[in-house]
Amino acid sequence: MTKKAIYILSAIAALLLIAFGLQPLKRGTGSDTKTIYQLDKSWPALPESLKLGNPTGIDLDTSQHVVVLHRADRKWPLAGPMPQERIQQKTVLFLDKDNGQLRHSWGNNLFIMPHGLTVDHDNNIWITDVGLHQVFKFSSEGKLLLSWGEAGVAGSDSTHFNMPTGVAVADDGTFYVSDGYGNSRIMRFAADGKYLSEWGKKGNKAGEFNIPHGLALDHHGFVYVADRENSRIQVFSATGRFIKELSGNWGTINSVDFDPLRLQLLASDDIAFLKLKHRGSDILIFDTAGRVQTRIGRSGFYNGSTAWYHDLATDKAGNIYVSDIQGNTIQKFKKITK
Repeated sequence: MTKKAIYILSAIAALLLIAFGLQPLKRGTGSDTKTIYQLDKSWPALPESLKLGNPTGIDLDTSQHVVVLHRADRKWPLAGPMPQERIQQKTVLFLDKDNGQLRHSWGNNLFIMPHGLTVDHDNNIWITDVGLHQVFKFSSEGKLLLSWGEAGVAGSDSTHFNMPTGVAVADDGTFYVSDGYGNSRIMRFAADGKYLSEWGKKGNKAGEFNIPHGLALDHHGFVYVADRENSRIQVFSATGRFIKELSGNWGTINSVDFDPLRLQLLASDDIAFLKLKHRGSDILIFDTAGRVQTRIGRSGFYNGSTAWYHDLATDKAGNIYVSDIQGNTIQKFKKITK
């Protein structure tokens, strides 16, 4: 079956789900007691000369290389404006998923405050920069293909962003931008970059956001939004119709990811005192009804140092990779089935 045929069938299935009032994550399977995750303390194996800064974005390409976005020596200002100078070091790292060694890197002199990273099905690298108020699309070798937004200029119209946080790309090339710290909206663009639509505003009601911090798409094209400061995940149709929200006993939601092989939704949270002292993060793995069936981190399986998980991704084997911006580390949790 061709990729186009698969997309058409997926689109038809999504329309049927909406037409008959069905929802993603419909039936629950309860707590998972058979799968455990073990922290791989030998991963990654970065060269001593590489100083890893805040690793804010993480994803895998089609060859299962782990792609990491980090800020090198750049720090988020606690007060005052964003820096003006571009980061001099290479900020995009490609790591071997098995041994954690650095394969290649690029991204120097490109970004001011890089935030989100997504790898699409063609291995293009999408990056948001909250300092430049822009979204970028690069080849896997680091060639700039397209950009959106005006460098250093915040705005709320269809051609500007205000500190965009993340990108999600559908199989047909349609992409979504969570915009973000300033605008509290989700923007939808065609594969050629043309603006299509948007939804959301600041608030805590259905369809409103308080820092939409990350995005994910499932196998039906539903859009999952990490509504960070509302401590929830909101689910929408491909065109922005509100479907449901997931909320529970967790902290602020930093990121979401969808594992298409196991049809699982994952997220990372964070608990902090007055946004200053972070008490730790969990990786949350949901069952098919949107209930948390497994926790990794602060609450279970792994009792290591306190971390602040900013982003996460899964490989084809079900192993989970997370970026910790408190310890400036990248962690790999190996999936082990009893």
